Amino acid sequence: MQGAMQAIRVHGNVLRRAVLQHVCVLSPATQPVIFSRSESSVSSAQQLEEHGFESTRVSDVLKSKGKSADGSWLWCTTEDSVYDAVKSMTQHNVGALVVVKSGGDKAIAGIITERDYLRKIIVQGRSSKSTKVGDIMTEENKLITVTPETKALQAMQLMTDNRIRHIPVIDTTGMVGMVSIGDVVRAVVREHREELNRLNAFIQGGY
Repeated sequence: MQGAMQAIRVHGNVLRRAVLQHVCVLSPATQPVIFSRSESSVSSAQQLEEHGFESTRVSDVLKSKGKSADGSWLWCTTEDSVYDAVKSMTQHNVGALVVVKSGGDKAIAGIITERDYLRKIIVQGRSSKSTKVGDIMTEENKLITVTPETKALQAMQLMTDNRIRHIPVIDTTGMVGMVSIGDVVRAVVREHREELNRLNAFIQGGY
């Protein structure tokens, strides 16, 4: 994953710089003949620069998933049994749930994942029905989160560096959703495919 991320970043930036350099640097002999075209090209290059790579944000990822799949309404409490939490994950085809504190404020307490279930219940021979989520969850002080404004590539880097597959999205009001490593990888690949299409259109005079 680390190598793939580096390749995406390097290849995309090299290609973009090459195209921008190609359209912005003109030889003195040709400048008088194509001056108006040069101005148009520089303007188009600036427009292309504004698009940029790595502009997709986590909010865009959540929007593409849709409200029914963004995870904003999926959570469990610290007092729920691990069995019920895993059952909810299975029913909704997700690999993690945000854990909130019991009570009216629904403050975030941590996260529980399939990995927690395997390592702390199955491997240790504990009962999922008698163990509370709060006993095995990753606690809030160790919780890694992003905001809706975090760039998708940064979110992917965070998950890769910390070897996690799910990351809660938090804003000033609380949790607004959950994204997985698959969500952000698809978003980054889609963004770079669209950028290559823009570069191709630019080279062919589409801008």
